[in-house]
Amino acid sequence: MAWMEPLSVLFLFALTLAFLWKWSNSWKSSSQKFPPGPRPLPLIGNLHLLDLKRPYRTMLKFSKQYGPVFSVQMGTQKTVVLAGYKTMKEALVNQADAFADRPVIPVFEDFEHGHGLVFSNGENWKVMRRFAISTLRDYGMGKKTMEDKIVEECHFLIQEFESFEGRPFEATAIMNAAVANIIVIILLGKRYEYEDPTFMRLLDLLNDNARLFRSPSVMLYNIFPALRFLCGGLKSLDKNIKELHAFIQATFIEHLKELDVNDQRSFIDSFITQQQEEKKKCQSNRFFHNENLKVVVENLFGGGMETTSVTLRWGLLLMMKYPEIQKKVQEEMTKVIGSAQPRMEHRAKLPYTDAVIHEVQRFGNIFPYGLPHATSADVTLGDYFIPKGTHIFPFLYSVLCDESEWEKPFQFYPQHFLDSEGKFVKRDAFLPFSAGRRACAGETLAKMELFLFFTSLLQRFTFQPAPGMSKEDLDLSYAVGLSGAPVPYNFCVLPRY
Repeated sequence: MAWMEPLSVLFLFALTLAFLWKWSNSWKSSSQKFPPGPRPLPLIGNLHLLDLKRPYRTMLKFSKQYGPVFSVQMGTQKTVVLAGYKTMKEALVNQADAFADRPVIPVFEDFEHGHGLVFSNGENWKVMRRFAISTLRDYGMGKKTMEDKIVEECHFLIQEFESFEGRPFEATAIMNAAVANIIVIILLGKRYEYEDPTFMRLLDLLNDNARLFRSPSVMLYNIFPALRFLCGGLKSLDKNIKELHAFIQATFIEHLKELDVNDQRSFIDSFITQQQEEKKKCQSNRFFHNENLKVVVENLFGGGMETTSVTLRWGLLLMMKYPEIQKKVQEEMTKVIGSAQPRMEHRAKLPYTDAVIHEVQRFGNIFPYGLPHATSADVTLGDYFIPKGTHIFPFLYSVLCDESEWEKPFQFYPQHFLDSEGKFVKRDAFLPFSAGRRACAGETLAKMELFLFFTSLLQRFTFQPAPGMSKEDLDLSYAVGLSGAPVPYNFCVLPRY
């Protein structure tokens, strides 16, 4: 029928366009392949293949099977995993802008709403990161003023260890308190006694939140948001975060009442001052508002405590596991600085000690899975095409244990950082703080803390396993889950003088 002819022509035209579109896309996928990976199952993706107690083992196996750029599917979410130093450098450093975003993770979106430092993007992230780094520097990060505060805190920590009088104890809470005080001095302008109820409650909240964020129920929610009703951990997180934010808000009000713009004493003071300057300019104050302050302080508080504390716990554990290395560190310090307080100026004169600290960070590998990234644009990495918005998983464990970069990647071997003459050498593949645009904002502070706390403790004490345990009994595996923390352990300290 004549009236059908235009319809038939339109149908044939649409069919031709569909064929051309399919052909062009199949050509594109063959010339720009998505990274390979294990075949996913419906709904669950590759979850059935993961070693849930030690996920890094599964990822290492996949990297050997599929190469340094591969994909896994967590539920319905495709994720590209970057393995090995060369791949990590190419993506996070050489193509830094394309890999600088954060993905939308349901639990962080629920509680942070795109504010703060860690899981924000775009202009908010740039402004907050720039402000945070400059303010941390203003309050002494990398300077002698901060070194003096850390040295003072070392004395308090030593007194706490001495109080046990040789009896065995577990030091997680004490180490957390000592390290947390450094970032608290910057954020709030004061330190707390370790037994202070407010301080103890803050540390409990941060520790509990870190545990909950990594809990199976919250991980399940992140993969399957529709199953929110099954996630009991979210209620606890909501309660904890509200309490933490209420403390930060109360502290903000207290600092606002006492603020002297010509005598700023803390990060919060600087934020309030910037907030007031923005208001004077009649701007909309898109960034320096209270919600951003709460999340930035929470990010810095948590990040400034856990990672350094965990690394120090690895350090003490490894010194007990390898007492000959502990002795060699102590002998070098005795020879070079005697009983004088260790200072940053001594670092260059203590190459073996410096190498040991670096090897503790490498071997401890405390952030094995890194924080997730997302691509901000379509990008080609090696032979593979990765679309904009793809979740990226920087597998830091594979960098710090890269068999092509480290002589003995799965052993504790301080010689990784020493040349044939015993001088300290830097290693390009040493990336415990990640790399690129999203590298740790407090890296300089963390390095200073690690050196001063570690050397001060090793100078004053010899660390031994608890009675009834030998060095062979000490467990060097990770605690179960996504954390890079060691299994909790008891130890004794013996005064050296």
